[in-house]
Amino acid sequence: MTRSFSTTAAALASTTAAKNSGFSAVTTTQRRALSEDQLRSCSEALKFFQQKLSSPQSIHHEFQILEDRMKAFDARSSCTVALDSVNSSKNRYDNVIPYDNNRVILNQHKDYRPSPTGYINASFVKASEGVSQFIATQGPLPHTAEDFWEMVMQYHCPAIVMLTRLVENNHTVKCGDYFQAEDGAREFGNVRITVKWIQTTETSLILRCLEVKNKGSNEAPCSVLHIQYTEWPDYGVPKDTVAVREIFKRLSAGPQCLGPIVVHCSAGIGRTGTYCLIHNTIQRVLNGDMSALDLVNTVTTFRSQRLGMVQTLEQYQFCHKAIADELQNLISDSKAHA
Repeated sequence: MTRSFSTTAAALASTTAAKNSGFSAVTTTQRRALSEDQLRSCSEALKFFQQKLSSPQSIHHEFQILEDRMKAFDARSSCTVALDSVNSSKNRYDNVIPYDNNRVILNQHKDYRPSPTGYINASFVKASEGVSQFIATQGPLPHTAEDFWEMVMQYHCPAIVMLTRLVENNHTVKCGDYFQAEDGAREFGNVRITVKWIQTTETSLILRCLEVKNKGSNEAPCSVLHIQYTEWPDYGVPKDTVAVREIFKRLSAGPQCLGPIVVHCSAGIGRTGTYCLIHNTIQRVLNGDMSALDLVNTVTTFRSQRLGMVQTLEQYQFCHKAIADELQNLISDSKAHA
């Protein structure tokens, strides 16, 4: 089930065009009219997904196929680095770990931290060329926040999508606080972060422009757009698709030549996989890639890169609804601007 990545970690890390975020100034969701080809592709895809939504049993059947495929796959034999005793404390959940062949590898440290494998619980995720690439990762632990920010800087990640609260169900810690710096700069080991601006949208998204700086480097700080959505329950789905689609609108408004977008929830598979599937499918349809309509194939590809992506039937159904809603919105907006 695993497969090799055509773009290596080293190649991603050497990308110099993405040192400064093209998303940091993206505070609106304004978009242009679709081309005739895009309008045709969106209309065809919308019809397809509307038909599937009218037949929920077919969606249920597809998800069962995905679950059967995952049961037949021996994941742990492909995760030797994550299972190494030196790295086990860096995993939030011992059953959600990255595969060896596409894990994110950090540069070797020359400081106080033993890190012989450059390990972080994070995976490169993509389904095709010409669209956004992702890093799917767990919510940082208190002692991995520095690693997280080093990953963001090393791979020139322009944006972070956070799909969890710090604490859920009143007491369960889902993610460490690695990003809130409204009261002044915060430091995580060698990394300093500063909030340049913060705003909350009508859809309950919290947007932060963060300036991230390696204190031991002469390189200029990088700007990262941090989008937090707190109304998505663990193992569940939001009450509507509006906020998730706004995240897509904001990120798709930026240039596509930058580094991978970081997406995380708590484990980095359920809500994370759901968002990645929605974003990837819409982008591919806009590019005229109608193979994107095969969500089973895309989820299978994602799961070959991080086990359990799109965790529940409800999340898989939500993907269909969000994609259809956004395609309808794209078509309506385009016709209004024609």
